[in-house]
Amino acid sequence: MKIGPKYKIARRLGAAVFEKTQSPKFALSEQKRKKTFTKARSNYGAQLIEKQKVRFTYGITEKQLSNYVKNVIEKNTKNQTDFVYQALERRIDAIILRAGFAKTRRQARQMVSHGHVKVNGVRTTVPSMHVTKDMIIEVKESSKSKGLFTDFDERFKDVNVPNWLKVDAVKKSVSLIADPNYSSKESHFDLQAVLQFYKR
Repeated sequence: MKIGPKYKIARRLGAAVFEKTQSPKFALSEQKRKKTFTKARSNYGAQLIEKQKVRFTYGITEKQLSNYVKNVIEKNTKNQTDFVYQALERRIDAIILRAGFAKTRRQARQMVSHGHVKVNGVRTTVPSMHVTKDMIIEVKESSKSKGLFTDFDERFKDVNVPNWLKVDAVKKSVSLIADPNYSSKESHFDLQAVLQFYKR
């Protein structure tokens, strides 16, 4: 997905949408800018911003996000925000990032699309692949010695792996052991607003 100027997008949606804009320098410049410029948003405008935050955070197209959300809406289940969150977090590129195998979401997507990852022993090249609890995701043996993983052991010490994943840092494998649950307090986007946007 072609993204465009990241700093310009982050000024509109917030620094958390991209790894490269999560810096003290960018945060300081934003604080100064917001003191001199504020604009009230309509309800629609606020929902649109939240939708765009999700899109750029996960690096997905409008069609992909629309499909995820509308599938949940059509099922008319309770806890719809959880189901949308699970659809996003169960993507294999999202799990590769959460497990600490990649530094950025874009790198996670490239790792998969370039064939560095196997699922239950079979190589996959589809970053949007939906991961279930019976799957074991692992870095391909021949890829473990490549540049992507030269600093992995040191880097992994600072990775905060969510409790719904089980990571074997030695084997460089990860599996899903529980359902990811959405928390509005821990997320920088509002999935309830996104649901309302698509329910219009």
